[in-house]
Amino acid sequence: MKRAFEWITIAMLAGIIQILSPAALMAQKVVASYVTAWTDVMPDPTLLTHINYAFGNVKPSFNGVELRNEQRLRDIVTLKEINPELKVLLSIGGWGSGNFSEMAASTEFRESFCQDCARIVSSFHLDGIDIDWEYPGNGEGAHISWSPDDKSNFTLLMADLRKFLGPDRLLTLASCCDPKYIDFPSIMEYVDYVNIMSYDMEFGAVFHCALYPSEHTGEWSVDRSVQDHIKAGVPADKVVMGVPFYGRGVESFRKSMDFRNIYPIPEGYTEQWDKSAHAPYISDSNGEFVFGFENARSLRIKCDYIKEHGLLGIMNWDYSLDDENLTLTRIMHSLVE
Repeated sequence: MKRAFEWITIAMLAGIIQILSPAALMAQKVVASYVTAWTDVMPDPTLLTHINYAFGNVKPSFNGVELRNEQRLRDIVTLKEINPELKVLLSIGGWGSGNFSEMAASTEFRESFCQDCARIVSSFHLDGIDIDWEYPGNGEGAHISWSPDDKSNFTLLMADLRKFLGPDRLLTLASCCDPKYIDFPSIMEYVDYVNIMSYDMEFGAVFHCALYPSEHTGEWSVDRSVQDHIKAGVPADKVVMGVPFYGRGVESFRKSMDFRNIYPIPEGYTEQWDKSAHAPYISDSNGEFVFGFENARSLRIKCDYIKEHGLLGIMNWDYSLDDENLTLTRIMHSLVE
């Protein structure tokens, strides 16, 4: 009887250890939001699992990190008092943020940068680093420096970050809708997951974030972006789908508009639903597409897609663009309910 009891106890402890293992913990869905340094909106920490604080930047000297609005970052970290399971990461980069190419190309600069990342994580009691380099090997659009060696140097950067952060800190990255800028098979051993920016994929009189192709989409869809990343070497359970809390359209209507400002639809325009794209849009009096966006209906469908395809979770840009009822954020949170 005693021996049987001992075996049961061992089995129970083994089960607990398995449940609490990093692999088991990462099986939980990620509900992440980018929270910016230039707003004063405080996110509801009970609706999120992860916050990416945007942004830090690579110093012009290439050997460290510049932080924006340090006090706001400290305030964001205090949200962990409300939700102790909340993870807060510093996101470094963003559109137009340069100096990555020079930093990553030099062993000395790269290691100094990574040491500074580790210092900031420790000093501010963060959970990790998110790298948002837009984009390795192609800086022309963002008017930043770049090099043909950026892709291989990005791998070196991820390896060094993992070394300096250690095994217990999160290391994530933001990827363009097209995975071609990053050698994913070479970095996946270092990173915890990949945030796909599956938005801003098209501009003008087409959807910029449609789940599937339709007559109102261009070359890209969210499904294509996700599947291309999986084919490029990102396991489905390390894919976090990005969704926009804003819409884009033609200049005669609005080139960009936050979700919180979309409703009510302006007089003379009509909200439509594209059955193929699984997405809403606004048309003019002639029935022509003028604006595509994310709403509650389309976001629920994307959450279903995440579950059905075994993806790790969802993230948005950015929290402050939601309406006062937090309509979209609450739907995202349904992934972990």
